[in-house]
Amino acid sequence: MTALTLPAPDTTDTGRPPRLRHELRAIHALVHRDLLRLAGQPAHTALVLFQPVLYLLVLGGGLATLIPNASLGTGYQTYLFPGMLMMTVQTPAIMVGIRLITDRQSGYLRELLMAPVSRSTLLLGSCAGGTLVAAAQGAVLLCLAGPVGLPYDPVLLLLLFGGMLLASFALTALALALAVSLRSPEIFHALLSLLMMPLLFLSGAFFPPASLPGWAQGLAALNPLAYGVDLLRRSIALRVPDQAAVGGIEWAGRQPPLALEAGLLLTVGLLTLLWAARRFSRPE
Repeated sequence: MTALTLPAPDTTDTGRPPRLRHELRAIHALVHRDLLRLAGQPAHTALVLFQPVLYLLVLGGGLATLIPNASLGTGYQTYLFPGMLMMTVQTPAIMVGIRLITDRQSGYLRELLMAPVSRSTLLLGSCAGGTLVAAAQGAVLLCLAGPVGLPYDPVLLLLLFGGMLLASFALTALALALAVSLRSPEIFHALLSLLMMPLLFLSGAFFPPASLPGWAQGLAALNPLAYGVDLLRRSIALRVPDQAAVGGIEWAGRQPPLALEAGLLLTVGLLTLLWAARRFSRPE
């Protein structure tokens, strides 16, 4: 466990602690802890990246010879790339929820709660740290943009990183909301194994949602992963003229605006985090 030192209560001339400074220092400490853990565990990062890279190069390379470019508006590996970016950020975002449950069981969370900051601040720091770690690991996969047929355009890479940051925030907030409601890591793992793969398949990561049955298309329209994948895929189409964003999320037969999809991811993350903070603020 990485050591974490939260701020001690310094005081002003009136003897009252500067509240905002404590809250910000606590968030910084929690984010710094997560970034130190990321830097100190390169093997773990490699394992997180292994499955998306395998899918992208092996599965994508194999199916690229069978699926005509005209059916997707691009080569299959290029089509698969946004989905694999989403798969990459999904795992570290979920780990934040698992870590919260294990910290509660080990007693480490009780020590954190003794710090002179609010419980909501601790949850916000965990969410910020998990979001940055997930986006940073996803950014490593951007190195494969060239091999899958995309240019190393700085604006495109920034758009993709921004999309991953939004998706990481929404997924981390959802994982924390689930974690504050559960006490058992076994139940958490069981729910994730039950939900995450169906959500990934309904996200458009591997094939267009328009090719799904009608009832599955309705579920895809409620899937936050689908908006993350669609945001990344449409960002590519925005910067690369010969790449078409085929078969994304549709509302009544029309694709929602790109800014609206980004706003939805941000709103889902904020509302979920607020709900989780309110529940986490209750005494244990």
